Amino acid sequence: MTRHIVEGRAFIEGTLQPARITCEESRIVSVDTIAEQSSHQLILPGFIDLHVHGASGFDFMDASQEAVAAITSFHARNGTSALAATTLSGSSDSIDRAILAAARFRAGSDNAEIAALHLEGPYLNPKRSGAQDRASIRPPDASEIERWIERAGSLPITMTIAPELDGAEAIIERFRDRIIFSIGHTDATYSDTVNAIERGATRMTHLFNAMPPLHHRDPGPIAAAAVEPRVTVELIADGVHLHPAVLRIAAEMFRSRTTLVTDAMRACGMPDGNYALYSYEVTVRDGEARLPDGTLAGSVLTMAGAVRNMVELAGLPLELVVPMATEIPARVIGIHDRKGKLREGFDADIVVLSSKMEIDRILLRGTEVKLS
Repeated sequence: MTRHIVEGRAFIEGTLQPARITCEESRIVSVDTIAEQSSHQLILPGFIDLHVHGASGFDFMDASQEAVAAITSFHARNGTSALAATTLSGSSDSIDRAILAAARFRAGSDNAEIAALHLEGPYLNPKRSGAQDRASIRPPDASEIERWIERAGSLPITMTIAPELDGAEAIIERFRDRIIFSIGHTDATYSDTVNAIERGATRMTHLFNAMPPLHHRDPGPIAAAAVEPRVTVELIADGVHLHPAVLRIAAEMFRSRTTLVTDAMRACGMPDGNYALYSYEVTVRDGEARLPDGTLAGSVLTMAGAVRNMVELAGLPLELVVPMATEIPARVIGIHDRKGKLREGFDADIVVLSSKMEIDRILLRGTEVKLS
């Protein structure tokens, strides 16, 4: 029987406290408080990323087992225990292949689990396309969605959609019991967004980015999400997509409803240079990924970096930040009964951070992950 014991300041039920976590095989078997000790290590649940496109030179749209293995291995080494494999706007067949590759993948001991799919498009507003392939953006198609649901099997699906598109509200209402709809890449008004929420949309994709800004006379989608407690939001905490002050404001505004995401593209973990993003070429320089016209094109962020940035850049207490990367995303995709907390019986997914919030050790389903 494989056993691991981890001691330090552990995040248990919302607070940091000295604890000993005992894991046997793939599960946590006990969580015991202990006397205060000199160790400054932080013990956190494994992170859960609901919006990740790639890493290590690969993208989920590559639709190969090699790509899926490389992406999930890289993010596991950076603290992510589970993720939503995220597609881009593309041809129906290309999205088919990406879904099948992700759904058929079986994680090894050093791979983050693919716990969901995130279809970021193709039902977006071309005016807010960002780095999405404009030629692939199209109106919602129920038959296409039915096929993607079949390809996904039992995996939960999140779908980013612009609710102002013709037919979008009907699609949300029709598939709300099978798909978690997320409003994004949108030019929606406040009323458009309220209507979509009432029909079943419960998420906001990378809040503030690729959508109208908050305005005091024309409040738009951000305000609609803020006043509706059913809605959770994504924040890309790389210090580029959002100013640190906005990260702090958003975290306070959407307290207990924020999920940190990376939106990581294939250049994550790679040197600066030029990389493909479906039909576009992206230049990565000094931690920023951009199209030739300057449009942001995903990120090179890791979840460990996102947590650290929320503390160091946005100035938020770690106790407020940790659930954004663990418990809340687990709840969104329905795996909160086994992931997202340091609790007896849960998966033994543990991230140990140093006092400088750098990764010291990772357990993934009870197995020690090699960090290099």
